[in-house]
Amino acid sequence: MTDLITITSGDLTARINPQGAELWSLTDAQGREYMTDADPAFWTGRAPLLFPIVGALNGGHYRLCGSAHELAKHGFARNSRFDCVAADAVSATFRLTASEATHQAYPFPFTLDMRFALEGWTLRMTATVANDGVTDMPFSFGFHPAFAWPLPGGAAKQDHRVTFAQAEPQPIRRIEPPSGLLRPEPQPTPVVGRELTPDAALFEADALIWDDLASRALTYGAPGGASLDIAFPDTPMLGIWQKPGAAYLCIEPWQGIADPQGFADDLRNKPGVVSLAPGAERSFRMDVTVSPG
Repeated sequence: MTDLITITSGDLTARINPQGAELWSLTDAQGREYMTDADPAFWTGRAPLLFPIVGALNGGHYRLCGSAHELAKHGFARNSRFDCVAADAVSATFRLTASEATHQAYPFPFTLDMRFALEGWTLRMTATVANDGVTDMPFSFGFHPAFAWPLPGGAAKQDHRVTFAQAEPQPIRRIEPPSGLLRPEPQPTPVVGRELTPDAALFEADALIWDDLASRALTYGAPGGASLDIAFPDTPMLGIWQKPGAAYLCIEPWQGIADPQGFADDLRNKPGVVSLAPGAERSFRMDVTVSPG
């Protein structure tokens, strides 16, 4: 049995797997599930953390000061065991620190803390990255939660909408399967005003990607059913994705993005990569507030 850590506010209960510090379940007092069913016919992921990169690398490696380093898509955090360093009834904090294994892929001392806290109908998730070394540390970070589609409450799948806090008329970006690299040409946005109508056909070419997002919050749901208010104040990019036909929709705030096709520059110049000074830290927050309908 997987050793999930459970926290609850009474209104909501969250279950987190220390493997990857991954949110596995978010339910209300009626037992209704707001996360993916993780059907293995589509995708068994639930809410992986993306660190120290987001997306795929050109050729499966990045360049740093003239040397090449292999690193799998989305980095190693999602496949790493975190230590639960603090827990009470309503919150839990998980920690990943640099090791010999991570150093082979990413030669920087770091600490990644992931805190989950429940306040009534809101789940607050805060990732804090610290540079434990003596040189500037380049990295990216992203959330990758898969929410139920349809959400509980009885609304039809086709009635669900993603409504952004601001109008998003700008073009979106797409990736090139199977490399996962960013295509050079932007695509017209499927957002009408502030509203996106998700449909399986939109994801036949993989994720919808906003690399210059105006909004830092959105609402996902349908009239007559449950909805989620999602805030991500610290991340300027967003991916929305599913495997066509699956019962989930991933809403993914990112600080970082896949390599553009042909990218051969240093990691420090990769789109979306940020630099952290020695001894400094940077946090990324994602809040999910449930309206049960």
